[in-house]
Amino acid sequence: MNDLFSLHGRTALVTGGSRGIGRMIAEGFLAQGARVYISSRKADACDKAAAEMCKIGPCVSLPADVSSVEAATAMAAAFAEREDRLDILVNNAGAAWGAEFDTFPESGWDKVVNLNLKAPFFLTQALATQLRTAAKVRPAKVINIASIDGVSVNPLETYSYAASKAGLIHLTRRMALRLIQDNIVVTAIAPGAFASDMNKDARDHADAVSAHVPAGRIGSAEDMAGAAIYLASRAGDYVVGSTLVVDGGVTHARG
Repeated sequence: MNDLFSLHGRTALVTGGSRGIGRMIAEGFLAQGARVYISSRKADACDKAAAEMCKIGPCVSLPADVSSVEAATAMAAAFAEREDRLDILVNNAGAAWGAEFDTFPESGWDKVVNLNLKAPFFLTQALATQLRTAAKVRPAKVINIASIDGVSVNPLETYSYAASKAGLIHLTRRMALRLIQDNIVVTAIAPGAFASDMNKDARDHADAVSAHVPAGRIGSAEDMAGAAIYLASRAGDYVVGSTLVVDGGVTHARG
């Protein structure tokens, strides 16, 4: 039981790992003994975050924009030059877009769906060799970061975001059934209100947002890290295709 949640000796890659939810997960993995690679579209921010997180454990910057298949393939190749196996992949990089129905632009649709829904599939595909190598010893893990907006309806007009996250939850199930044949366990996390650049309301107006959360507060870094560590560790080996909702009860309150 002492090793149930340990990540010692494991290698992880967290996309969008320089800030927000990705950084919460990366720091949690480091604290549990993993070697963590983080990617981010902005190289300077990625390098700075990795340097800061090296105070916790070995963290490597791997800047990349994974929104296209070509970019995902290039990042997978860069990772493969450094590591022959990948124990844990966290598909966290994401984007949001809000606009009224009558004026919602195609650019806002394509940007969000490409990054939130297409990228997790093709990056996982590009890293399949490294995941399968790790899975020869113990289950490898793929964790897709979805959202409660893919579970229940947010009143905001974020059409492509909601659709992409709902699609990612179902894609997680479909990928899980195929990849479990290779001893790769695919799951997802659907976060609620966590402070981040994407969720500026939770970041800048935590008290107001907390009033609408049954738990009475927004999520903490420990809440997110704990959920990801559970799924990434031996504790989550038998959780296949499921989406763990981490939202303080918001989806239940939405009805």
